[in-house]
Amino acid sequence: MITCFIRYHIDPNKKALFEEYARNWGQAIPRCGADLIGYFSPHEGSSTLAYGVYSVESLAAYEAYRARLAGDPLGQENYQFAQREQFLLREDRTFLKLASTPHSSMVRS
Repeated sequence: MITCFIRYHIDPNKKALFEEYARNWGQAIPRCGADLIGYFSPHEGSSTLAYGVYSVESLAAYEAYRARLAGDPLGQENYQFAQREQFLLREDRTFLKLASTPHSSMVRS
């Protein structure tokens, strides 16, 4: 399993548009085959950093997921929405693998 962390730099005056974008991905991403952990918008600290986080089985599964997402009507609409409204200033993806076991006392075996 690999997890994709997307770091967005957003226009702080368009935070509500980013949150709409995030809600749309909340529907499309799971439908297209990735395990969505969530989208996170600025709250305290930086007003320009936001994140999207989801997991897939492998890079091959990621490529198949991206192809499905590109063909998804809501996915296409959301891409166009971001282009039209220009609230995303930069977007970086990093793929990471979990290197430890869960540490939360709420996780039980």
